[in-house]
Amino acid sequence: MGKRKVLSEEELKELVLPGPGEMLGRVIKLLGSDHILVQCVDGKTRLGRIRGKLKRRIWVREGDVVLIAPWDFKDDRCDVLWRYTIAQVDWLKENGYLPKEL
Repeated sequence: MGKRKVLSEEELKELVLPGPGEMLGRVIKLLGSDHILVQCVDGKTRLGRIRGKLKRRIWVREGDVVLIAPWDFKDDRCDVLWRYTIAQVDWLKENGYLPKEL
């Protein structure tokens, strides 16, 4: 059984918009062990966990805009659901999903 390959950025062509209970944030710092520090749109800084499905598909770096789902039982934690490309971030800013200062 071989290693799983990281697939190309072609899978990121679809645009996933925030649904109920989800919000956008920017990656501040990579903490290792699939954990990151995320500055969210609501002004809070949360400890994010990169899901296994996302971890195998794309790379998450500092400064990337990500879609997160805050945990119900711990408000300072979240799951990272998606990473946006630069073109998608520009579209999100133009259409009011993402504030200009983030």
